[in-house]
Amino acid sequence: MNPENKKSSLFLPVQAGRASEEIALQIEAAIMDGRLAPGERLPSERGMQSQFGTGRGVVREALKILKQKGLLEVKKGAKGGAYVRQLDVSNVSESLALFLKQHPIAPEKVIEFRESLDRTITQMAMAQATQAEKEALLTKALQLKDMLTEPTPDLITSGELDRQLNITLAQMAQNPLFEWVMNAIQMGFSSYDYALYENPIFRKKAATNWCDTANAIVQGELMRALSFIGHHYVLLRQCVEHKTPSIQESDAAFLLENDK
Repeated sequence: MNPENKKSSLFLPVQAGRASEEIALQIEAAIMDGRLAPGERLPSERGMQSQFGTGRGVVREALKILKQKGLLEVKKGAKGGAYVRQLDVSNVSESLALFLKQHPIAPEKVIEFRESLDRTITQMAMAQATQAEKEALLTKALQLKDMLTEPTPDLITSGELDRQLNITLAQMAQNPLFEWVMNAIQMGFSSYDYALYENPIFRKKAATNWCDTANAIVQGELMRALSFIGHHYVLLRQCVEHKTPSIQESDAAFLLENDK
């Protein structure tokens, strides 16, 4: 079947009443099941009027609904018309980030999720990333430490570098799902890491711990890297709860050996 014949048989006539909603549902179903591929142009307005058995206004209202949902984009000009939108990582992450912002989650739940996610990502990154990528991560971590140990650190710039570190580590896992989720988390609530950097008591320890984690990844020491990740979230819990740090060097000497 040629493309024009395929498009002429995509949809069924709709009933009056909620015609625009029904049209939108049919088009969305065609996108979701692959009958309409990303970047593909929908039939012309006249063609859709004929297939759905409705007027132009009803078709345009349906297209407006789908555009608002992010499923379609409307182009103008010689090749204008309604096209299935090609979603990329930023689109997916922005939608998830908005959802997270609109549905507040308790800090402990966020921290619990991030710690589990970071452990999984770290294991995969150590197995999948190249040595050059691991060393680049360490270089960024050292830059963060230098920024945060200044007398009056630029928290905006250092916060952006911390975000880049988290996304870089997710990319090293070579699984796009981790990258999408990490982007969304960083845009949505950033796992309260900003609290560590705003608090001078925790700032240096958090920055040093990032370096220790990256160095363990470079050295291929998985258990050590996972221990540093656990230590990061111990610090974060203490910071969020406004408690005095309780971890002593005698309790985790190898974790804190570089934090002197």
